[in-house]
Amino acid sequence: MGILRKILNYSPLGVLIYTRKFPSSEKKIDYQERFLKFDIGKDEKVLDLGSGGEPFKYATHLLDYFPGKTQHRYNELKTNGLPFVVGDIQQLPYKDKTFDFVYSAHVIEHIDNPELACEEMMRVASRGYIEVPTRMSDIMFNFARMNHFHKWHISIAGNTLIFSEYNDWERKDTGDVEFFKIAHSMLPNSLKKAYRKNKNLYTNMFLWKDHFNYFVFDKLGNLISSNYKK
Repeated sequence: MGILRKILNYSPLGVLIYTRKFPSSEKKIDYQERFLKFDIGKDEKVLDLGSGGEPFKYATHLLDYFPGKTQHRYNELKTNGLPFVVGDIQQLPYKDKTFDFVYSAHVIEHIDNPELACEEMMRVASRGYIEVPTRMSDIMFNFARMNHFHKWHISIAGNTLIFSEYNDWERKDTGDVEFFKIAHSMLPNSLKKAYRKNKNLYTNMFLWKDHFNYFVFDKLGNLISSNYKK
């Protein structure tokens, strides 16, 4: 078994088996609840922004900008019978504090004006969750090189989100797609184990309540916008 594992882990045959026969079945909620607790009551109103084909487990309302096919989603839209609205996270069609909790996973790294999205989330809900890939994940798995895909890499410092626009030199192809394929395989392997165990190094998970700060920098390092006040 040990010899077979080594063959599968390191040989071209192993890569072929991992990547073409057994796609990963892990959902976002699977790793999220390994790292944090949402503490959402059964009677609370929860909005999922960018719900796509994998709506948030606790959502009561859904919103997505792309009801049809898009490069931003690998699967088809699902609504699970919940109230659904086509809308823009940068201009939400809801009144102030309509929701108890707002959830946004892998959305704001794509948009033109993340400060608008941040303000809108704080406007329509009293608390929430924001999830984005780390810079390491984007470059290692080649998401940064894709045209019109991820515009920002986002860091977390306490109660603050720091948006930095990707530089042109960061948008290169590493020339290796096997990291992505093996890490997302259904079969066990050493890279997948490290990826799952250390998901918080590849994914920023940000719970907020009442208010959070943000800074937005362009690719030249210029501060575009911020809500921070001393």
